[in-house]
Amino acid sequence: MAVFTTAGSKRDDAYRPILRPRRGELAALSHLAAPDAARVTPILELEPGPSIVPLIRQLPPRTGAIAIDFGSLPEPGDRLAAPSVDMAEELAELGVAMLPVLRPYESNRRLVAHGLAARMHLRRAVLRLQPHVDAGNPAEANEVTERMLRGAGLEVEEIDLLIDLAETACVAHADTVEEQCRRVLRWARSRPWRSVSVASGAMPANLDDLPTDQPVTVGRLDARVWARLGEPGVGYADYGVTSPVRRHGVQRHRQLPTLRYTDEHNWWIYRWSRRGGRSDDRCQNLCRTLVDSPHWPSAGARFSWGDAEIARRARTAHGGGSSASWMSWSTSHHIAHVLAAL
Repeated sequence: MAVFTTAGSKRDDAYRPILRPRRGELAALSHLAAPDAARVTPILELEPGPSIVPLIRQLPPRTGAIAIDFGSLPEPGDRLAAPSVDMAEELAELGVAMLPVLRPYESNRRLVAHGLAARMHLRRAVLRLQPHVDAGNPAEANEVTERMLRGAGLEVEEIDLLIDLAETACVAHADTVEEQCRRVLRWARSRPWRSVSVASGAMPANLDDLPTDQPVTVGRLDARVWARLGEPGVGYADYGVTSPVRRHGVQRHRQLPTLRYTDEHNWWIYRWSRRGGRSDDRCQNLCRTLVDSPHWPSAGARFSWGDAEIARRARTAHGGGSSASWMSWSTSHHIAHVLAAL
C-alpha cells in the first residue's frame, strides 16, 4: 500500500474492520495468524448492555490494538464517570491496547475522557467522520474536527481519520458515494493525519429473503468503491461481513446455518434449510458444498482459521456450530481475504 501523500503521515498497512463486539467476531480476532495480527485494527461498536471486557478476557484479540466506539452509549449521569478511561484501564490489565473513537456528536466531557484514554496507551485515537451526517462542506468539517481535537487534547498527527461512508446500497449509490468520497479526501489532504482510511458496507441488513440450499451472490460494492478511488495511501476499512444498518428488536425465528463467504467481487451467501435433517447434518452439507465450490481458496483449510473450521465441518456432521460460530468462520475468512487483497 502506498504512503499517504500528506506531510507528516506515516505508512499504514492496517485494515480497520468495523465490527460488533459479539462472540463470533471476537473469536475470529482471537484466532488471527501472527503475520496478520499486526495489520488488523478492529473498531468495536459498543451497544448498551453488559461490558464486553469479560468476553475479551475469554477471547483476547490477537491484534496490536483495538479501537472502541462509545458513540451509541448514553452519556453517564455521574459527572465523574468516564467509560472510555475505565475500559482502557481494564483492557490494559489484559494486555490489550485501546484506541478511543472520537465522534462529532459526543459531549466535551466525553471527548476529554477519550483524550485521557488515548494518552494511557499509544497516544492515538480514531476520528470517525460520516460526511453525509457530520459535515456538509470543508468549512463544517474543519469546525467539527477542531472541536474534537481540542476537546480530546490531541494533535492531528496522533489521529487515524476514518471516513465512514456507511451503506453502499446499489451500483448507482456506489457511484454517488465514490464521488462524495473524493471530495472528502481532497479536504483530508490539507492535514497531516497519522493515517486516512475509507469505510463503507454493502451487506444487506436482512438475508431472510434470499433463497436457501444454494449459494447466492451479493456484490461487494464497498470494496468496489475503495478500489475505484485509486487514491495512494488511503487505507481500507469496512463493516466485515455485516451491514452498516443495524437491525433492532428480537429475532423470533431460529437462524438457519449461514455462511457469508468473501470472494474478490462478491460475497457468496450460503443459507441451508433445516428441512430433511438435523442442524448438524445441514451444516455439514453446507460446508461440503462450499469446500467443493470454485471459490474455495487454493490454500484450502490453510487460508484462515475460519476456513479450517469449515473444512473440518465438511468432514463430519458432529458439532455443526451456532450463529456465533458461523459468523466467526465467515469473519475469519473475510479478514484473511482482505489482507491478501491489500
